[in-house]
Amino acid sequence: MHDWEPGIAPSGLFWTIPISPSAIIVNPQTGRATLRARDLAVADFHDFLNAISPNPSSVPAHVSFDVQWAGGRDTTELNDSTFDFSGTFVESDATIEFTARNDASSVVYRSDPTDQQSFGAGVGRERNGVFN
Repeated sequence: MHDWEPGIAPSGLFWTIPISPSAIIVNPQTGRATLRARDLAVADFHDFLNAISPNPSSVPAHVSFDVQWAGGRDTTELNDSTFDFSGTFVESDATIEFTARNDASSVVYRSDPTDQQSFGAGVGRERNGVFN
């Protein structure tokens, strides 16, 4: 059992890590996108309960991933004046090729992108409050 992730920041932000803008290629009009990262330094917390404990233990680890959104399906327009949100999204299938390795051992996990199903994926452009 392994929980590869960046941990919880002192601010309380969790499961988030900055990546280079060059890691993302997106075309909101077609719904096609790619998100790639190689050898991101994270921690292996072993399991979720350890990761969220007040004093978690972990070992260094690295992850790589390649997420692909295929695009080309129906376009949906959303407008919600109550929450000041709007957007245009293209439905899509998405797959991920993911590798994680624990630096302290020979543990390596590899996903199989050919044996995946996608439910509810999409790419688009949104406006959310003051953020565009």
